Amino acid sequence: LGHNCFAQESKPENLRKYDRQWIHFGFLLGINHADFIVRSNNFDSSVYVVEPIGDNGFTLGIVSNLRLGLYFDLRLIPALSFSQRALEYTLLDNTNTLVTKIKKIESTFLEFPLNLKYKSVRINNGRAYVLGGLRYSLDLASQKNVEKEDDDMVKLKSNDFSYEVGFGIDFYMKYFKLSPVIVLAIGTNNILIKEEGNLFSESLDKLNSKILQVSVTFE
Repeated sequence: LGHNCFAQESKPENLRKYDRQWIHFGFLLGINHADFIVRSNNFDSSVYVVEPIGDNGFTLGIVSNLRLGLYFDLRLIPALSFSQRALEYTLLDNTNTLVTKIKKIESTFLEFPLNLKYKSVRINNGRAYVLGGLRYSLDLASQKNVEKEDDDMVKLKSNDFSYEVGFGIDFYMKYFKLSPVIVLAIGTNNILIKEEGNLFSESLDKLNSKILQVSVTFE
């Protein structure tokens, strides 16, 4: 008895002319996990430990993609991102007892990431890719100009610059391209605003952003 066998059977290609377009657009939906990188060699005598606490948020963006060649694209994805982070302080209170205080910091970012995308060879209706680039973020919820309250807050600068790297997969559907992607962004500048007499900011030397984003683009 015999039977025909096919290894690596080819499938009909969807959107065959899609990658010939010089420019195309789409939108992004994502979940982000925002965190801090804490640096301090100047703890106050009453502060023992400062630890960052990350939290989840969500991101909405618009995709603009410019074709540079067979394997390279330039991508600009302006996005609105909602996130929350916190700092946990372990310190001595007035009775010399160790206590824990948590300072929550909410942010609403207007983001402008510019990435270079390198694509693999397309196989049937899919291809993998990696990307890297720079991101500028403007925190619309920054409290840098708010007067100090009784319960001292940790203030952050409204402007932040990051470098980011990521990877994903393009799936060519019948009418659009679906792309799940994971991106890690690390802040390059110190976003901490030190205030004299504020224990919670004086005990820190430097704060940098760290954001992990898992998203899906529809193009």
